[in-house]
Amino acid sequence: MKYSSSERYSEMATATLLLLCASLLIPSMADELFDVRRHLSTVSRYGAVKDIADNGFVASSIPDGCSAIHLNLVARHGTRSPTKKRMRELESLANHMEVLLRDARNGKQESLQQIPAWLWGWQSPWKGKQKGGELISKGEDELYHLGIRTRERFPDLFNEEYHPDIYVIKATQVPRASASAVAFGIGLFNGRGSLGPGRHRAFSVTTESRASDILLRFYDCCQNYKDYRESQEPMVNKLKEPILDEITSALVERYQLNFTRQDIASLWFLCKQEASLLDIVNQACSLFSPSEVALLEWTDDLEVFILKGYGESINYRMGVPLLQDVVQSMEQAIKDHEEHRAPGTYEKARLRFAHAETVVPFSCLLGLFLEGSEFEQIQREEALQLPPKPPQKRSWRGSIVAPFTGNNMLVLYSCPANNSSNYFVQVLHNEVPVPMPGCYNTNFCPFEVFKERVVNPHLKHDYHLLCNRRSEKQESKPVTSKLVQLLRWPFFQESEIQSKKHDAEAAEL
Repeated sequence: MKYSSSERYSEMATATLLLLCASLLIPSMADELFDVRRHLSTVSRYGAVKDIADNGFVASSIPDGCSAIHLNLVARHGTRSPTKKRMRELESLANHMEVLLRDARNGKQESLQQIPAWLWGWQSPWKGKQKGGELISKGEDELYHLGIRTRERFPDLFNEEYHPDIYVIKATQVPRASASAVAFGIGLFNGRGSLGPGRHRAFSVTTESRASDILLRFYDCCQNYKDYRESQEPMVNKLKEPILDEITSALVERYQLNFTRQDIASLWFLCKQEASLLDIVNQACSLFSPSEVALLEWTDDLEVFILKGYGESINYRMGVPLLQDVVQSMEQAIKDHEEHRAPGTYEKARLRFAHAETVVPFSCLLGLFLEGSEFEQIQREEALQLPPKPPQKRSWRGSIVAPFTGNNMLVLYSCPANNSSNYFVQVLHNEVPVPMPGCYNTNFCPFEVFKERVVNPHLKHDYHLLCNRRSEKQESKPVTSKLVQLLRWPFFQESEIQSKKHDAEAAEL
């Protein structure tokens, strides 16, 4: 069938128009698909992020004949309310918003049309509350269902009558951690007792004094780490400033309100609290575009990386007592298994509930979320580059590494039919199998290889020497040297477009 030239041109014009319409629709469709609750760094709620997986990784299947004989769990507490200090920050924000709105009302009338309606008369949802930081009902629900899923996933591990020596449950002394342990235990032992219609049962949760808890609150007992953190916090704030200034300028122009840098930082914190705790995404979070959220999330992830993660080896090496405890429990489980001890006479699970400051370092000790040659760099005690700035992709995301209820499970398997090794370790992060670079990027690793390549390199460090003895390197290293190094890193070069004021400040450092 032949077409006239006018018909061909008409079809081409129609196709071009359709492509143009599609290109205009794609950004708005992307915005609609963007779920801010998945981009809140370590303030992310577990349910919003637990199913996000690395699509490029294919997990190893458990071979036939292998059976789970022991489980270690290191979990963060569930979703909690903001602390008293941060609640006061939100009340200060409300007071300053009132001033800005009053100034806007006294200014040009047309500028009022740009102001979101919810800001008028806004008050903090936590106004007047005297206490904070406690586990909220959403957090209880997260841990309760995690307990149920854990028992369903490993029925052979949780098929015995409860005894505190068989199922060891530990938590820090902080109430939200012990409450998380209780919520998890209620789910884990649901229907196994005689209390109430749900047939619940009592169980034991043990804690250690904050002053001596080097297993779960090692960071509180490590003076050298506390000195490091105190010295680096100003540098971290300096790293955030160009992003906050850029977004402050954008929001001032967008809403015709004279926001300060502190206002933007507080509004971002409010966004995280509203979205994670209250499922409100159309107020503070709606002030920011998806690209601005991505940048703010990145600054939070940098802070986690520098102060809790791979940014400095002391961040995770101080967690060696916890790693030793995990490995010793596995070795004891292997011994019990080979001695064919009777059911009910040996430990089958060690379950721990703590904080992001526990889960993040422990994940680093396992070598999780490393890319390329970074595992070898860690082994050589070399510094890693910071996570790249959006829109570049990165493995290190606080919302994945340590959301509320974030967890690592290390499952020990007996595989008697295997010729190379009789015992294997599987690592699950947030219930999903993840690759371990130390185990050649598999998630199912011979126990001997796990010990040799993942564990043993860390065990040469003694906790008390690492944490309480000052080295010559520490005494001679100026506080600002790390900042100068970071300012020279490639990720920061994009910030050179900032004002001459920022360039001058960086040059002074």
